[in-house]
Amino acid sequence: MRIWAKLISDHKIRSGVVQEFALARPSDLLGWTPIIGKLCRLLDVERPVILNKHIRELDSFHRTVFRASDFMDAVSFDRLELEIFPEKKNA
Repeated sequence: MRIWAKLISDHKIRSGVVQEFALARPSDLLGWTPIIGKLCRLLDVERPVILNKHIRELDSFHRTVFRASDFMDAVSFDRLELEIFPEKKNA
């Protein structure tokens, strides 16, 4: 599973990272917490508060958005977006 994490301010991508994870796609908070934590460390931002809404969006839409209000401290960006790249199907 590959995930693209990007920090967005004023409708522009300020920084981003694509990370490969060998694990299968998690379906719960316990599985997503270390993945989101690693992506945030790579972007040098704190980990946001992960709500069930975020987990449902990742499961249903393969993407989610963390707004500045989802972080405990003030952040220098408008949102953190996570997007799961589609898996390549072997023919």
